[in-house]
Amino acid sequence: MAGAIASRMSFSSLKRKQPKTFTVRIATMDAEMEFSCEVKWKGKDLFDLVCRTLGLRETWFFGLQYTIKDTVAWLKMDKKVLDHDVPTEEPVTFHFLAKFYPENAEEELVQEITQHLFFLQVKKQILDEKIYCPPEASVLLASYAVQAKYGDYDPNVHKRGFLAQEELLPKRVINLYQMTPEMWEERITAWYAEHRGRARDEAEMEYLKIAQDLEMYGVNYFAIRNKKGTELLLGVDALGLHIYDPDNRLTPKISFPWNEIRNISYSDKEFTIKPLDKKIDVFKFNSSKLRVNKLILQLCIGNHDLFMRRRKADSLEVQQMKAQAREEKARKQMERQRLAREKQMREEAERTRDELERRLMQLKEEATMANEALMRSEETADLLAEKAQITEEEAKLLAQKAAEAEQEMQRIKATAIRTEEEKRLMEQKVLEAEMLALKMAEESERRAKEADQLKQDLQEARESERRAKQKLLEITSKSSYTQSMNSSTTALPTDLPSFNLINESLSFDFKDTDMKRLSMEIEKEKVEYMEKSKHLQEQLNELKTEIEALKLKERETALDILHNENASRGNSKHNTIKKVS
Repeated sequence: MAGAIASRMSFSSLKRKQPKTFTVRIATMDAEMEFSCEVKWKGKDLFDLVCRTLGLRETWFFGLQYTIKDTVAWLKMDKKVLDHDVPTEEPVTFHFLAKFYPENAEEELVQEITQHLFFLQVKKQILDEKIYCPPEASVLLASYAVQAKYGDYDPNVHKRGFLAQEELLPKRVINLYQMTPEMWEERITAWYAEHRGRARDEAEMEYLKIAQDLEMYGVNYFAIRNKKGTELLLGVDALGLHIYDPDNRLTPKISFPWNEIRNISYSDKEFTIKPLDKKIDVFKFNSSKLRVNKLILQLCIGNHDLFMRRRKADSLEVQQMKAQAREEKARKQMERQRLAREKQMREEAERTRDELERRLMQLKEEATMANEALMRSEETADLLAEKAQITEEEAKLLAQKAAEAEQEMQRIKATAIRTEEEKRLMEQKVLEAEMLALKMAEESERRAKEADQLKQDLQEARESERRAKQKLLEITSKSSYTQSMNSSTTALPTDLPSFNLINESLSFDFKDTDMKRLSMEIEKEKVEYMEKSKHLQEQLNELKTEIEALKLKERETALDILHNENASRGNSKHNTIKKVS
């Protein structure tokens, strides 16, 4: 009895020691993952597991998002996962998203995975019209998205209609103009062709550099009321807090930069912003829910911390990441250069091979034509020889007849006819015989000349035959040389010993000279970027002018009108914030 009780107690204690788990589904911008989590795990345990799985080190930008009664919430790092107001059904779903945005994507986003996740999130926000983007900028951003997905433009591969199934432009932009999908594709492809040579990460970074200047980029909007009960919008972003009219999310009425805010607090539903300058009035507002106030405070604290962090020296971890990123960028650049050289050599070898094959075909055609000419020359020579022989025999026959006529004339002359009539007849016959003899002689001379001419033609034909045979011999010798060159050239792309040497010498041990050269190249790229920005603005203006005639004015949204007014006044995102701060 005691043994049975002891065995039951040991079994129950073993059962209590076994950790209970639950299933969590994590949705990123391009994938879904499932994890088995322990019930005692805090938000940080789950968040760190996701970051390790993704290979993400720039964790401070991201968070795990979920929804409570149509309100967005973020998983708290120091609170147990199951203590949040999350659904009880498994798997529990969270969205791994960027919670905070950088001021300058190119300087702050170090890892390629970080850039890629931001690119996907910002692209979706633009297509879903959560970020307003003017039409001409939408086309440019679409061209960089195509470059990131398809690589370099190739007219033989990327034929008309290859973007038919892609979602590249906001529906608002498509509906605003009387343009067919083919017309949009033509304009996107025109810019896409200019991005040749950019890798995926470079194209995605160019996308972010343009998107970060959009007025609604990185702004979280919340509906609030001031003391007077006026409905307003509060915007929280990397630069500070901004107050908007509900109908105008582009231009803030007033802004509080993070470095000019002394304190932010809330009590129940009332939120208080205390400026650093005590002469400026405290700004108070109310939100609809206490949960929204908590979210606003979270975003304020996180954005303020990052704002101050950017203005300090980088931590050792960030310095290491940036150094690794520079080395990786240099390595990739060298690899791309090597691949570009290899590709260029292969293309040159293929062009040389095609040229030799074309030349070989041409020589074969010339040889065929020479053979045919030789055969025609031989036939002509045989015909001329036969004709010359016949003419010579005819000349001999005429000469013989002429001799006989001469003999007959002499015989007639020798025989004198006594009577005058006979004499007259005889003289007439003699005259006729002389005329006939003269004609025979002329005809004989003409035939002889003709025979000489035919002999000369025969000699020229034989000379032509000799030259044709000589040319055929030359063409045959060239053919053999071309074939040997063709075989050696065709073998070039597969051998390429010089590339093996490059591979052997590529140790990824970057010396100071390499880093100095890379720094100089970065400075050069900055200058080129300024020039490209000016050129880019000109291109955007050209596209805007080009499609303006196709715009349907009655379909313009309030944001379109506001953006056009800002553009006409020369207002941009940053100078507007400076004015209203």
